[in-house]
Amino acid sequence: MILTGPEITSASQDGRLRISPFLPTQVNPNSYNVRLGPVLLTYTEEVLDSHRPNPTRRIQIGDDGYTLQPGELYLGHTQEEVGSDCFVPLLFGRSSVGRLGLFVEITAPIGDIGFHGQWTLMLTPTRPVRVYAGMRIGQIMFFVSEGAVDLYAGKYQAASGPQSSAYWRDLDASEAAS
Repeated sequence: MILTGPEITSASQDGRLRISPFLPTQVNPNSYNVRLGPVLLTYTEEVLDSHRPNPTRRIQIGDDGYTLQPGELYLGHTQEEVGSDCFVPLLFGRSSVGRLGLFVEITAPIGDIGFHGQWTLMLTPTRPVRVYAGMRIGQIMFFVSEGAVDLYAGKYQAASGPQSSAYWRDLDASEAAS
């Protein structure tokens, strides 16, 4: 079951869902719009290594926006901190942003119950596209879970700003040796 807009508002008011800041104008019929934060990260190495940290470059989006270039992966973030200990959040790009040729979430739209923080956005443009801090970039839907809940307590908890991959932190001995 997916939450409707009025239920998203109700759940944010009674604490079952945390969205900060919460703006009633961002509520849709069955989702909540999230806005692009002011910081982007790009990786600086040609080849990324999943077994160790990869260096990044920080980009501050100015008042006149920033033009994303094809062939580059940009890590952005939501302005809003979003999370719930009750509902499963899923983040998708807005259709109007997709119509500009901008993929907002490549492979990981599902959030974990218990995560609370800003969401990292994986931005990939098909052609040059100018983005602005504060623009409505995506939407989060909330699903009711069934069964026992094991709250998220992972490496990205309480994220603030874009987070580069920390895949290497989860390597077990057999993976790390390969």
